[in-house]
Amino acid sequence: MRQVVLDTETTGLSPAEGHRIIEIGCVELLDRRLTGRHFQVYLNPDRFIDQGAIEVHGITNEFLQDKQRFEDVADEFIDFVRESELVIHNAPFDTGFIESELARMNYSHGALETHCTVLDTLVYARKKHPGQRNSLDALCKRYAINNSHRTLHGALLDAEILAEVYLMMTGGQSSLWDDDVRDGETGVVSQASQILRDRAPLPVIFCTDAEQAQHEARLQAIEFESEGSCLWLQDKRH
Repeated sequence: MRQVVLDTETTGLSPAEGHRIIEIGCVELLDRRLTGRHFQVYLNPDRFIDQGAIEVHGITNEFLQDKQRFEDVADEFIDFVRESELVIHNAPFDTGFIESELARMNYSHGALETHCTVLDTLVYARKKHPGQRNSLDALCKRYAINNSHRTLHGALLDAEILAEVYLMMTGGQSSLWDDDVRDGETGVVSQASQILRDRAPLPVIFCTDAEQAQHEARLQAIEFESEGSCLWLQDKRH
């Protein structure tokens, strides 16, 4: 499963008002693991950046004067995200800007949705944590992810942080030892994975009658001390 965690920075809030993308940042996940591959680019929007936006991301008009335009990197960007699931926080914002950029240049290979699917982590977070704040900062705090180095927004930095949040929010890494992890380009399965596969099944040891009796006695003592609130005996009572 290939996923690309994506974020953008823009000149303002709405492409309908002529605002443009000025940074794209992406990191790649394969089978819920960061691969180290990323795509990041700053873009000259050919317009001024709103002051409020500069205060959020710190990217200035002067910094972008010698940067590429979106049309210069469109093919490279689409190649990076093609046939992946995009993971985006508040996806309509970013995809709206990307679709606007593609439409502006009459991109010959079609809209973004023809190349990949999209998972909106904000929608997911609202379902998982209803009634709570679900901004990226709030989720970092909830899942104990250190984002103290994030004094300003940046597309690549936010994509990296969102990747951590997404993995934690959806259950963490898929497994500690992955049988499909291979050693570089040799195709050799890692030694640790091989050991785990070849190891004999762990034995199942059942408790003795005396141990079972001690367990039941302990539960009855908890039941008495808690005035009938022993959780381990509820199934037996019902």
